[in-house]
Amino acid sequence: MTEANRILTINPGSTSTKIAVFEGDNPLYEETLRHSAEEVGKFDSIIDQYEFRKEVILNSLDNQGINLSKLSAVVGRGGLLAPMAGGTYEVNEKMLEDLKVGILGQHASNLGGIIANEVAKQLNIPAYIVDPVVVDEMEDVARISGMPELERKSILHALNQKAVARRAAEDLGGEYQDFNLIVAHMGGGVSVGAHKGGRVIDVNNALDGEGPFSPERSGGLPVGDLVKLCFSGKFTQEEIKKKITGKGGLVAYLGSNDGREIQEMVDKGDEKAALVYEAMAYQVAKEIGSCAAVLKGEVDGIVLTGGLAYDKGLVKWINDRVEFIGKVMVYPGEDEMLALAEGGLRVLQGKEQAQTYKG
Repeated sequence: MTEANRILTINPGSTSTKIAVFEGDNPLYEETLRHSAEEVGKFDSIIDQYEFRKEVILNSLDNQGINLSKLSAVVGRGGLLAPMAGGTYEVNEKMLEDLKVGILGQHASNLGGIIANEVAKQLNIPAYIVDPVVVDEMEDVARISGMPELERKSILHALNQKAVARRAAEDLGGEYQDFNLIVAHMGGGVSVGAHKGGRVIDVNNALDGEGPFSPERSGGLPVGDLVKLCFSGKFTQEEIKKKITGKGGLVAYLGSNDGREIQEMVDKGDEKAALVYEAMAYQVAKEIGSCAAVLKGEVDGIVLTGGLAYDKGLVKWINDRVEFIGKVMVYPGEDEMLALAEGGLRVLQGKEQAQTYKG
C-alpha cells in the first residue's frame, strides 16, 4: 500500500543526477549524484546512460533506507519533446519513443522521463514529467517574426516560470489562472514571459538570440551588423553560435558569467562593470515593459526569479523602471525539485488532470 503523496523526483544533468523524495511538498531527502567523465564516457550517447543512472539512483535510495513501496509517483525532468502546453504529463510510449530518438536533440534532461518510467513501472505507480523547456502556449500573433522563413519560438525556463507564477498567485490570494503576471527568470539565460489565464502567451526565446542579454547569452542583436559579422570571414558558424549562446552577454564584456563576481567588481568601483551590469537590468526591464503591452496594461504582478534575483542591487535597477506597471514580487533562485514534486502533487490531489503527450 502506497503512502499518500510521497514522490520521488529525478533531474538529470550532463554530469550529475539530482534526486529528492518529498512527502507532499516537504523534502525528506535530497542528493546530487555526481557522474565522472570516465563513467559517462563509456556510453555512445546520453540515452545509453539510462540503465547506469537508474542503478545509481536506486543504490542511493537503498543506502538511505528509502522504502520505494511507499512512493505514490515518480516525477522526472521533462526533456526535448515536441512543443506542448504547460502542465503535468503522464509518461507514455509516444513520449518514451521521442525522448529516446531525441526528436529535438539529445540532452541529459531526456533521461528524466525514461528513468522515472523505469522506476515507476517496477512499483506499478504513475510516472510524470512537468513543464518541460519546450512548453509552447504562445498566441499565433506572437509567432510572426517579420521574416516568413523565421518563426518566433517559445523556449523558456518553463518549470521555474510556472512554479513561481503559481506561488505569486497564491500570495496574491488566488489561483494561477486568475491573474495576469509577467515573470522574469534570470539565470544563465533570461526568459521574460507574459502569463495570462495560466498560459505563457508570449516569451522571448531565452536560448539563442532574443530578448535581454544574460550572463552568457547575447540576447537580441542588431541584425544587420550580425549579418556582416557572420560573413566577415573571421568566425566559423559554430564560433558565431557560441558568441550568441555560451560566450555572449556578461562573460563577453567582463570575462565572468557569475553575477556575484560582477557585483564585487561594481562595488570596487569598476565603471565598465557597473555600466554593463545595469544595461542587463535595463534590458530585462524593457522586456517586462514589452510584456505589459502584450497584456494590454492589465498586470497583477511582476515576478523576478532565478539566481540573479538574489542580487538586491540588480533587482532595484529593474524595480525602479517597472514598478509603475504593477507590483514587483521577488522569488530568488529556482527550486526545480520542489517544482517537479508540486506538479505531481497537483495530479495526485485531484487539483489538476494529467495530460496526454501526443507528439
